[in-house]
Amino acid sequence: MQKKFRTVGIGGTFDELHKGHRALLMKAFEIGDLVIIGMSSDKFVEEMSKPHLTAPFMQRLRELGKFLNEHDLSRRAHVIPIDDIYGGVLLTDSPIEALVVSKETEPGAMEINKRREKLGLPHLEVVVIDMVPSENHAFISTTRIKRGEIDREGHVLT
Repeated sequence: MQKKFRTVGIGGTFDELHKGHRALLMKAFEIGDLVIIGMSSDKFVEEMSKPHLTAPFMQRLRELGKFLNEHDLSRRAHVIPIDDIYGGVLLTDSPIEALVVSKETEPGAMEINKRREKLGLPHLEVVVIDMVPSENHAFISTTRIKRGEIDREGHVLT
């Protein structure tokens, strides 16, 4: 199957790798030959002030690597740590042509394109996927998983 882009970028913390994360990843691999996955560094996670503890970078990286291996995607993936929302896409030599984001993170992609414009760089195409709902129709999130409301597949636990 012909891909639309040579290189696609996605970013995230990827803690408690869940159905929503997997949908985002699979969309990126569907439209890109190579997917650069920017995973939030421990430093970046600390700056985000998330409402829950987040697994260390290396633990999240191992879990992501397992997913990529299970789906035979490792050879098409390049995982990099990122320390901010820009994750290297403001560099003039960035090979990324498009970003895959969820509706929740779309504003970040718009901010990236504004910064790229100010730097005289072309806009990246932004591909937005819908948030993945749980059984009770609220969106799946790591926060809800950490609270014990749902599991990683979106099944209601409480």
